[in-house]
Amino acid sequence: MDYGETIAVAVGIDRAWAALTDVTSYPRWTASMSSVEPLDGPEVVVGHRFRIRQPGLPVTVWRVCDVQEGESYAWEAHAPGMRTLAYHRLTSQADGTTRINIGIRQTGVLAGLVGLFTAAKTRRYLRLEAAGLKAAAEAGAPTTEDDAKPAGSQ
Repeated sequence: MDYGETIAVAVGIDRAWAALTDVTSYPRWTASMSSVEPLDGPEVVVGHRFRIRQPGLPVTVWRVCDVQEGESYAWEAHAPGMRTLAYHRLTSQADGTTRINIGIRQTGVLAGLVGLFTAAKTRRYLRLEAAGLKAAAEAGAPTTEDDAKPAGSQ
C-alpha cells in the first residue's frame, strides 16, 4: 500500500529542511501526532529511533533508515506481518520555493488487510502533516543572513 502527499512551501530548501527534521516539534503543528519521543537523541540520523503516538493508532517506534542531508530522510517501523516505510523528500524549485513530498509505503503479508482499515486515516494524517509542515516551515526562523535582513535592506 502506498500513500503520498505533496505540497509547495514558500521558503527555500534550508528552511524547509530545518522544519522537516525538527521531528520532536511535529505534535505542535499537526493533529496527526500526539507525541514524538526521541529514544537515541533528537537528531535525524541513521539509527536513531523515535516513539510516536498518533490518535487512533498503536504507539509505534520508528527507526531512521536513510538520510540524504538537506534533501530527504526515511524511517521505518515494523509490526507483525508488516513493514512501514515513511519518506520525506524536498525538491528545490527554480522560483526559490520548495516542494515537499511525504508518504507511507506498507509491505508484508498483512499490509493489504491493515490498509483496508487504515487507508482513510493514513491519507488524512498525511494531508494534516503536509499542511502543518508547510505552516511550520513558512513560520520558521531565518536560516541565512540574507533571510534575516528586513525587506529592502542591503
